[in-house]
Amino acid sequence: MDISLQQVGYLYGKDTPFEKRALQAVDVTIHSGSYTAIIGHTGSGKSTLLMHLNGLLKPSEGVVQIGDAKISAGTKTKGLKAIRRHVGIVFQFPEHQLFEETVEKDIMFGPMNFGVSEEESRRRAHELIGLLGLPADVALKSPFDLSGGQMRRVAIAGVLAFKPSVLVLDEPTAGLDPRGRKEIMELFHQLHIEENLTTILVTHSMEDAARYADNVVVMHDGSSVMSGTPEEVFGNEEKLSSYRLGLPRSVKFQRDIEKMIGRALPGLALTEEQLAKAIAHAATEVGDR
Repeated sequence: MDISLQQVGYLYGKDTPFEKRALQAVDVTIHSGSYTAIIGHTGSGKSTLLMHLNGLLKPSEGVVQIGDAKISAGTKTKGLKAIRRHVGIVFQFPEHQLFEETVEKDIMFGPMNFGVSEEESRRRAHELIGLLGLPADVALKSPFDLSGGQMRRVAIAGVLAFKPSVLVLDEPTAGLDPRGRKEIMELFHQLHIEENLTTILVTHSMEDAARYADNVVVMHDGSSVMSGTPEEVFGNEEKLSSYRLGLPRSVKFQRDIEKMIGRALPGLALTEEQLAKAIAHAATEVGDR
């Protein structure tokens, strides 16, 4: 399912004394099956853009196209429930949205709300409990008796249970330790591939954007100012700096090494693994001279 924002603008408190512009002339295209990272400094408009992706917010100007559905400024939108059935959002700290008395019921809530039978919803709940690496016996426990990491996985399962074709992730690793961050990001990457999802990651982490995304969109002061592959975006340090963004750690280290040895390493090292290979390749070349 392709998603596009065409000249989208958004005003909070429109036509009130508290009116504030959050988005202006945003043009973004997200292709079906892609993994897109949306990056930008705090206040750049990332979260406001995110809420347009399933109709939680309606544009003040422009058009949001979600598959065959169109949400336009100044017109009434039909079929929002169908849109939200296809676009699932995992918000920051999703565990704060847990509310049912058992894990099973919490995961079942979403699909049953979209008309899935109780039996099928229960089957999906138990399947996802296993898929997300939770013990089978958590199904009948209160979600509030689980660890923080387990609660987050239950909340994620609740979104996955209604089988969205687009998964939007809003800073999904917030508050997790390094190990927990890596586990969650690897889980989402696995789901992206195995379920053929369109994945949209809203993140402050240049490392996650570089490692997982095949397309990167840069937001700055409410506008979409840059997009391209991770190589294209993170290869332009000067432009990123003008938008108050830095480079992934591996690329910073690569630039430092290149200054030390006086020449460029092959390619752009978007991950530590790629950097290690580039250094090894350079060392081999020196040894062969």
